[in-house]
This record gives sequence, structure tokens and C-alpha cells, in this order.
Amino acid sequence: MKSITINGSQRESVGKKATKALRNAGQVPCVLYGGDKPVHFSAAELAFSKLVYTPNAHTVVIELDNGTTLNAVLQDIQFHPVTDRILHVDFYQLFDDKEIALDIPVQLVGNSRGVKNGGVLRRNLRKLRIKALPANLPDFIEIDITPLKIGDKVYVGSLPAEDYTFLHSDNTVVTQIKTSRTAVADDDEDEDEAGAEAEATAAE
Repeated sequence: MKSITINGSQRESVGKKATKALRNAGQVPCVLYGGDKPVHFSAAELAFSKLVYTPNAHTVVIELDNGTTLNAVLQDIQFHPVTDRILHVDFYQLFDDKEIALDIPVQLVGNSRGVKNGGVLRRNLRKLRIKALPANLPDFIEIDITPLKIGDKVYVGSLPAEDYTFLHSDNTVVTQIKTSRTAVADDDEDEDEAGAEAEATAAE
């Protein structure tokens, strides 16, 4: 999984007055959990643009001004209800030998057979929550929808998961092809007959 580096300054004071002063200076108060004790730091608001305003999942390398480097993932983020400015960010520290739960984007590839026949592609889940060691976290979960016909569904239980575990039940629907008023029948037999005729013509 790709990483984003955030340069931060460790905070000595964590009171309301100090927090307000940081925000006025364009800094975002942050806390890193998961280690021996919480690490309080701040970082420039612009540093979070590639991490927050994207559908992709990333790990984070936090480089503090005291020379400390920590690996983490975004856990929670608070926005101002009116201005949408970032008010506070929580991170969770990563360890090479400890599994982490994370939401991973779903990427659909291919052209569905059902959609070509007038069906409607419905994306039930755009992200799937998995559990894995940091080294095994994928950038995305790819699903080939090419063979899907009208009425077909893709379940979590049918997805390969060698290096991670899905935190959803096997019967959870990820995507499906629904029928519509403009849909036409998908007749396998007609295609098979057409294929047989083409083979026969080629043989002659």
C-alpha cells in the first residue's frame, strides 16, 4: 500500500488555549494511539489534502521534529460543521507483526455482459473492511465484472483473500447487475449456436 508522509511537531501543551492557537496558525492538532502512550503532535492543514480528499487508502509515515518516525493509519478525522476545515485527526500506530483493520476501496474492471444487455450496475459497497498485517494491505480490491449477467451478484465469500481477512459476512453483496425496463434477454443458447455455426463455417 502507498504511503503519505506527514511532517509534524510534537506538542507539549494539549489544552484548549494551545489547541486554538494551533488552528489559528493553520496547524491541525493530532493524536497517535496504539503505542505505549498517546503521541500528541500538530501538522500543517495542507499536509492532509492527499490523505483526506481521496477515495484511495494510504498508510502514513509521521516524521516528527524530534527525529522520531512512526508508521500509522488514519483512524478518525473531525471537520468544522460550517467551514469544513479539519479540526482534529486521530491516527493509529502500525507494527509489522500486528494486524490492523482498514477500509479498502473496491475497484471494478471489465464491461459487464448484463450491462451491455441493458442491465444496471449497482455498487452496494465502495469499500470493504479487511484485517491484515501492514505489509499485506492492498491498495484496492479488484473485481472483474465482465462475466456478470442480469441478476448476478458478487458476494464477499466469492472474493479471493489470501493475505488478509474480510470483516464482512460471506453473503454480503458487493455489487450486482439489476434488470431495467430496457433490458433484453441474455440467451446463452443463441450465443452457443452462433459459435457452433462459426466453427462449422471455418471447418468448411
